[in-house]
Amino acid sequence: MAATHSISAARTVGVRELRQNLSRYLELVKAGETLTVTERGREIARLSPSRPDIDPSYLELAEKFGATVPDGDLLEASRNLPPLEEPVPEGTTDAFLDESRWGEFGLR
Repeated sequence: MAATHSISAARTVGVRELRQNLSRYLELVKAGETLTVTERGREIARLSPSRPDIDPSYLELAEKFGATVPDGDLLEASRNLPPLEEPVPEGTTDAFLDESRWGEFGLR
């Protein structure tokens, strides 16, 4: 399944803690985690994984909206999702859209 890197759910670390355990925190960043660095309780910096394979404007947009950046093939990840356990209830928008899609293809 494809992993994602959450931008909005960053771990917070103080400057002193970061300085004393820099190697440990850099390993977390290398593994894909984003760290928010604070000084006296105020955010002063953010350490995030370098993603040279992704357009920087895409990364900025994801950060702006607190989105996650996919890592891997999204189609493959969607194939690994568990099936829906219950049918969609009658009268819901999802049921209507589901019915419309299947009817369009002459299926069901």
